[in-house]
Amino acid sequence: MAEHNDLGKEGEKQAADFLAKAGYTILQKNYVYDKAEIDILAQKGGILAVVEVKTRTTLDYGLPQDFVKPKKMQLMVKAVNEYIIQNDLDVEARFDIVAIHKSGSSWIIEHLEDAFYHF
Repeated sequence: MAEHNDLGKEGEKQAADFLAKAGYTILQKNYVYDKAEIDILAQKGGILAVVEVKTRTTLDYGLPQDFVKPKKMQLMVKAVNEYIIQNDLDVEARFDIVAIHKSGSSWIIEHLEDAFYHF
């Protein structure tokens, strides 16, 4: 597996652990619908957090969250609508980004709630 794939998988693991510790129930990882993939679907109360995880080894080229593009957002909206219908959920969906970067041997994790509205 390519090194960037390993980094992405480790980032998704770190994000899921972080969310679980924050009281979220992880419903599904890597949900795929049509051409869209949602990294993490997590629930806390009546909120379904639709989470895109971005992991970087350096901030030299920008913040991890800066790499979530409008096309990705559109695909995620389509996918989560299908997920909610398939699972007959009565929840409010919120689109979050978990931005992760490595600092030495530590992971720096930032959870941006309602992230799609902050750009």
